[in-house]
Amino acid sequence: MLEAHTLIIAGCLFLGAILYTSVGHAGASAYIAVMTLFDLPPLVIKPTALTLNIFVSSYTSFRYIRSNFFNKTLFTYLVIGSVPSAFIGGRINLPSHVYKPIIGVLLLISGARFLIQALQIDQPSRTINRVLAVTIGGAVGLLSGITGTGGGIFLSPLIIWLGWVSVKQASGTVAAFIFVNSIAGLLGNFQSTKSLPSELPIFLLAVLLGAFIGTRFGISKFSSTGIKRALGFVLLIAGAKFILAK
Repeated sequence: MLEAHTLIIAGCLFLGAILYTSVGHAGASAYIAVMTLFDLPPLVIKPTALTLNIFVSSYTSFRYIRSNFFNKTLFTYLVIGSVPSAFIGGRINLPSHVYKPIIGVLLLISGARFLIQALQIDQPSRTINRVLAVTIGGAVGLLSGITGTGGGIFLSPLIIWLGWVSVKQASGTVAAFIFVNSIAGLLGNFQSTKSLPSELPIFLLAVLLGAFIGTRFGISKFSSTGIKRALGFVLLIAGAKFILAK
């Protein structure tokens, strides 16, 4: 029989997946927070979060791309910069106190901005700056590899603020970006996969069920305003997690 402790963790992962996939993210930040809260060993957390990310982002990106919420050109330039950087970042283990407070504050500011601007109408897409897109991809890839996330919490605010895609297009583009980045980050720290927990299949089932529900909300239920609000809350939660986590 499954232990109550495992089921509670799976339930929390399930809820995190619903919220994050509704805005095209895979939820690694939430998964890390949940596993930290329940005192899973640090060596287990990063590879587990990336593994869950790979499965969730593959499904999430499929759903959004099939609904035509995806910008292939932007995605291509972003991953050119991000894949090598995520691989390198996956091999780096910086002390938490070095990067977490800075990232946390940036995410809180981004989250507040989205909540304030949720009622604004989407602006027509601007021309993508190729060099800037590759540079952003590289920077976000490095951050995602270091933090054990797919990079969605860093990328979404940037590409929406730059006006390169609509809010819903950002969701699909970011989901595909997270999938590629998570694979690169895990390969960069492949030795860590030896620490994957025996409960992983249960966790995978929980987050995939959450992704099924979350993507349905993001694609067909939420308007652009709703997605901005949800994204604002996601960024606030992620920011608080980075600041408060040990």
